[in-house]
Amino acid sequence: MEKIEHKMVTVNGLNMHVAELGEGPLVLFLHGFPQLWYTWRHQILFMAERGYRAVAPDLRGYGDTTGAPLEDPSKFSHLHVVGDLIELLEAIGPGGDKVFVVGHDWGALIAWLLCLYRPDKVKALVNISVAFSPRDRVMKPLDALRSVYGDDYYMCRFQEPGEIEAEFAQIGAKEVVKNFLAYRTPGPLILPKGKEFGYSADRPSWLAEEELDYYARKFEKTGFTGGVNYYRAINLSWELGAPWLKAKVNLPVKFIVGEFDLTYHMPGVKEYVHNGGFKMDVPLLQEVVVVEGAAHFVVEERPDEISEHIYSFLKNF
Repeated sequence: MEKIEHKMVTVNGLNMHVAELGEGPLVLFLHGFPQLWYTWRHQILFMAERGYRAVAPDLRGYGDTTGAPLEDPSKFSHLHVVGDLIELLEAIGPGGDKVFVVGHDWGALIAWLLCLYRPDKVKALVNISVAFSPRDRVMKPLDALRSVYGDDYYMCRFQEPGEIEAEFAQIGAKEVVKNFLAYRTPGPLILPKGKEFGYSADRPSWLAEEELDYYARKFEKTGFTGGVNYYRAINLSWELGAPWLKAKVNLPVKFIVGEFDLTYHMPGVKEYVHNGGFKMDVPLLQEVVVVEGAAHFVVEERPDEISEHIYSFLKNF
């Protein structure tokens, strides 16, 4: 990993930390929660070796990116994060050329919206774990999640500022990250109030101790507020997204999901992905890959397989 270069870029009021390697067409990698640019360490090396410029930022509120007002969740809306990326591309982009985008988890959601809001910036997309979600005209997303899963669903538990951070502080950053990354249940993640995670997972075999330590050090330094603020801004983002009601993602897309991914097993998602709804909203969807035996953090669980999937798709453009 010592080959990977690191720099700070001023964007949208932030000092954004960016990891990159290689020369050629730009591939922008977007991480999820609770992750960092480091999520893409294997793919950065892989794509750089094949003639691409791989770029992976720490998103707003994460890692070594600074300047986001953590005390104000309203500054973590989808529009803020997509705006960060537009300015980042303007700062580092090759003469305004379109770029490839690869997203996972929250990074996938942001990638969908980047393609929806600014298709002029994107050549093709590989998205992992989180399928496109058409905007419900009536029900706010947090209200919908609470009605299905209850108040102990992790996204609902994240809503009260400071509450989940205090619980995570008691557990410790390393234990929190380990438990999230090890989660393999193909169902909702429930965090019972007062019971921390309700379980303590073993470190997943695909994650070395020193890799887990990297995540732990970063979250010990920053805390988790930046990451959970994305969840606190969910309903605000829904309101701000109203102008794009029924808009479609009209870019070439490949979608990858783990067989046991909790997002894949949310009510209606499998049917949406495989029975035509997904294709209606993403007309240029070219391929759906279900990685057998893999769970939500498939990017790190199966790094070589995911790297090959990304490359085999992007090399066609």
